[in-house]
Formats: sequence, structure tokens, C-alpha cells
Amino acid sequence: MAEENQPPHREATYEELVALPPHLVGEILGGKLFASPWPASPHSAASLALAAELGGPFQRGRGGPGGWWFFTEPELHFGRDVLVPDLAGWRRSRMPVRSDVPHFTLAPDWVCEVLSPSTARIDRTLKKQIYAREGLEFLWLVDPALRLLEVLRLHGGQWLERGSWSGGSHVRVEPFEALELELESV
Repeated sequence: MAEENQPPHREATYEELVALPPHLVGEILGGKLFASPWPASPHSAASLALAAELGGPFQRGRGGPGGWWFFTEPELHFGRDVLVPDLAGWRRSRMPVRSDVPHFTLAPDWVCEVLSPSTARIDRTLKKQIYAREGLEFLWLVDPALRLLEVLRLHGGQWLERGSWSGGSHVRVEPFEALELELESV
């Protein structure tokens, strides 16, 4: 009976997201507004280190194959959902020109979510489900506290774990296996 007395669920609006205080990052997931504090230093250090590792060889073609565009904290609009991953990459074969837009509607080929205590739950559940629905091919989850990298690949609409590495490992992982990553710096 109590459910009958509850007001109907109201979808969050983009205007509500934009109206959040500047110290919060807003996302709309499944019609609900989520507000998280800006990342703490371990989170932003891991994100920056990974962007630096990948940017030269894969975006600029320095010591690697090139062929990618990367963005830090891009705003992704997928229908009613608005997501802000830590890092996202598009193959140039799908996005030939680096777009100058306030947000993207084309799903990236790769996303990296750096996990924080305030965001890990939604990164591993709601956002992961939305990425699968949108056909994102690769999802990396980085936990800076545990110094852990998890690599997932979408296959038949389901996430398959491709591997998990920690500590001072040197790894070659898809889709960037042309480069050996040093997890010590991530």
C-alpha cells in the first residue's frame, strides 16, 4: 500500500545538472541526477598519468600507431543519460575529425573510469550498463588506491573480463597493446 502513496518518479533534467554547484560533477543515469565531488588527488593523478601514457603514441603517433582521439572528462549524451567518464577515446576511423562540441552523442570506442569511493558503485553498475547498451567496445576500471587495472571488452552485449593487473606490472592490454603500460605510474 505504501507504494501507492508515493509520488511518481520524475526524470532529472539537464537544467538541474547544469545548476549544480561548481564543486560537483553531475551525471544523469537512468533518469536520476547523481552529483559527486571533483576527484581527489590520487584519482586525478592516475587519470593524468594514463592520459600521458596513451596520448603520445595513440593520439599523436609518437612512438606508436596513432589513430585515436582522447578527451578527459567529456560529457556524453546518450538519450536521457548524461555521463562524464574520466577518459574516453574514439578511433579516428569512426571520428575522422576531432569534434569541437560541448558534448558527444557518438559513443566512444574506449572509456576509462578511475574509481573513487564516491563513484565506484555507479561506475561499476549504472554506467557500465549504459556503456554496454551504447555499444562501447572497451571499458577500463582503474582503482588508484589498490593500483589495480581491470580491462573489459563488450561481446554480444555482455562485458567479458580480459584481465586484471596490479602493482608494478608492465602490461600490454587491448585496445592499446602496441604500448607496454607501466602500472606503477597509474
